[in-house]
Formats: sequence, structure tokens, C-alpha cells
Amino acid sequence: MFNLNSNVLVLNQDYQPLSVCSVQKSLVLLFLEKAELLHDVPEKVINTVRAEFEYPSVIRLKRYIRLPYQEITPTRRNILRRDKMRCQYCGKPQELTVDHILPRSRGGQDTWVNLTTACTKCNQKKGNRTPEEAGMPLKHKPYKPHHISFLRDGAGTISQEWKPYLYMI
Repeated sequence: MFNLNSNVLVLNQDYQPLSVCSVQKSLVLLFLEKAELLHDVPEKVINTVRAEFEYPSVIRLKRYIRLPYQEITPTRRNILRRDKMRCQYCGKPQELTVDHILPRSRGGQDTWVNLTTACTKCNQKKGNRTPEEAGMPLKHKPYKPHHISFLRDGAGTISQEWKPYLYMI
């Protein structure tokens, strides 16, 4: 028995990446003829009592889904995900918090470029100062992630079939 919670790449009608869903959800979309199968996993098959189905890897919606600009909100979870669950001051992966590079008390906003991941020890050491004032340089400069790169990085293991659609060739 294969895991039906594995990831399947969902493409819009124009082949632009939209999201990642479970195998179970993709089978529903395929069965209802709302999507078509572009790539399957050849060594896996889903068997039912009466039928056998291909195990999907990439599906494409048959109708175009019009989405407004896909803004990724700088939530705590998204900041930790962008920074790969590591303190951006010391590199440790434990007791993580979100730190304002320019402290809020000094006009710092909750934006992608002003928020970074910090362990509690580094966050307390930095205090109400900028990294330069505290003598604590950042390991990586914070940035606003692009929708496709965020989708790609959050999907975990990327199969070969996904790479052309996620601009990884």
C-alpha cells in the first residue's frame, strides 16, 4: 500500500505551478475530470476492488484558475521555513524565535526583509539593537521569497517530473 498523502504538483491550465496537494486530492480531481494526469510514478499503482489507477506526480487543471498576485505572508511559520529552521546569527536549530532586525521600538516593520530567525539566546543578546550595533552579523540576508521558489522549497523532495515546471532545469 502506498501513501496517499504524498505530494503531487498541481499546475494551472497554462502550466504555471499553483500548489502541491496529496495523492488522494489529486485522484479526486482526476476522477471528477477537473484535471488531467501529466506525469505518473511508473513503479507505483493504486489498486481498488474494480480498477487500477496510475499514481500521479504532476496534474494540470482543465480550467484556468484566476488568482490574484500570490503574496506570501511573513508569518512566523513562513519566516522559519525561509530561514531553513536555523538561527541566522549563530546557525543553531534550537529554541527559535522571530527577530526584528530593526527593532519595532525603533520603527521596524513586520516585513520579509526586517524579520529573521533567531535562537532565544541570540535574540536576548541582540536586544533592542541592530545586528551591526550588537556586533552580530547575519549569516544570510533576509529576502522576500517568490511564490514558485517557496512552493519548490516547501515541497521537500522534488521529483524529476516536477523540475521543468518549477524552473529547475
